[in-house]
Amino acid sequence: MTAARGVALLALVAVIAAVAVVLLRDGNSTTYRLRFQNAGQLVKDDDVQVGGRRVGSIRDITLTDDNQAEIEIAVDDDFAPLHEGTTATIRATSLSGIANRYIALTPGANSRAPLPSDALLGTDATTSIVDLDQLFNTLTPATRKGLQQFIQGNARWYVGRGAQANQAAKYLDPALSSSRALVDEVVRDQDTFSAFLETSSRTVRALAARRDDLADLVTNTNTTAAAIGDENASFSQALGLLPDTLRKANTTFVNLRATLDDLDVLVAASKPATKQLAPFLAELRPLVRDARPTIADLSTLIRRPGGGNDLIDLLDRAPRLEQVARPALRNSTQALKDSTPVLQFVRPYSADLVGWLRDFGQGASNYDANGHFARIQPIFNAYSFADNPTGGTLTPIAPSQRLAGLQTGFVRRCPGAASQPAADGSAPWRDTSGTLDCDPSLALPGP
Repeated sequence: MTAARGVALLALVAVIAAVAVVLLRDGNSTTYRLRFQNAGQLVKDDDVQVGGRRVGSIRDITLTDDNQAEIEIAVDDDFAPLHEGTTATIRATSLSGIANRYIALTPGANSRAPLPSDALLGTDATTSIVDLDQLFNTLTPATRKGLQQFIQGNARWYVGRGAQANQAAKYLDPALSSSRALVDEVVRDQDTFSAFLETSSRTVRALAARRDDLADLVTNTNTTAAAIGDENASFSQALGLLPDTLRKANTTFVNLRATLDDLDVLVAASKPATKQLAPFLAELRPLVRDARPTIADLSTLIRRPGGGNDLIDLLDRAPRLEQVARPALRNSTQALKDSTPVLQFVRPYSADLVGWLRDFGQGASNYDANGHFARIQPIFNAYSFADNPTGGTLTPIAPSQRLAGLQTGFVRRCPGAASQPAADGSAPWRDTSGTLDCDPSLALPGP
């Protein structure tokens, strides 16, 4: 062997020894102890990661006296020491594996005190993983049965649709990316998110208390959806007419704004009157309750199923009657308006008229075996007693003057003056306005 070959051989051995030292040596590390409620299927040499990067491994797993898992980890000195505020969580790389667990560290701030070697992080700083079997154990048997049927139904749904499923899978990655961005945005504010979860929990408990009503709602919704599906042609036609309807409704709503502004003024002016509305409605309620049969009969009278049996059919089939009745009713209305003054004048004399009808038969007639009978004879003013200068004899009046007394001899008594005045002064009656054409001095003599 030459000297050159000997030097080359020694150099090769030195290189091999250096590589072996680098590859086989155990680097310096700092050990810590982590206390978990359970080991979460961790094994020795599983990774210890920070931000997805391996920074150490699991050295040992032991069971404490209170049945908790104490895990010893070694953290490379490049990432040690850890600081106070560090937390640890057991995670899995996927849900489908078993021996794929690792410990994810969230180091505390460097401004805080460093943790000494072999320091213990208690359960207040660690979080165990939740396995699927633990989740399923929280479900009731009926819920697990429903979940099983749901999974089996999805399996039947994919039978013979592999090509369509593969085509849909192309959109899975963008959907997951968008969902991840959405989740990051949701959990950014932890306090708000926690409050949301607590409120959602109360909501779910309230829904669980009404599960029977919710089941009925789902059943009725299913029935409604089936009915809509049976009317898909009509539903499609309605959807076709919907855009034009919405355009017209938009115009209506725009014009409605000015009306609402005016309505605000009306509502403001009506608020004082509404204070008395509640007592009025309370007193009106018995009337409305008692009027229900009458309103029902009136509704039947106005509109009844069938033909030729209600008022609407009568009006539809009698246009000529409506044409004739319109002027007649208009004239009748005018006649009633014109007769109002006459009725106002006659109404105070209603007591005298009733008394005359009641007492005329007894006060003005004789009677025989069959009862009272009346003898009525018209008397015209044929003689005058006062015109005779000497008196005591009747003086004939010329035929042309005999009817004069009928035109000038009317007595304008006030209502109630046909009998003696009442002690309370109610008769003879005199209106306060003084418009009644009567003479209150014309009263019967006597008390």
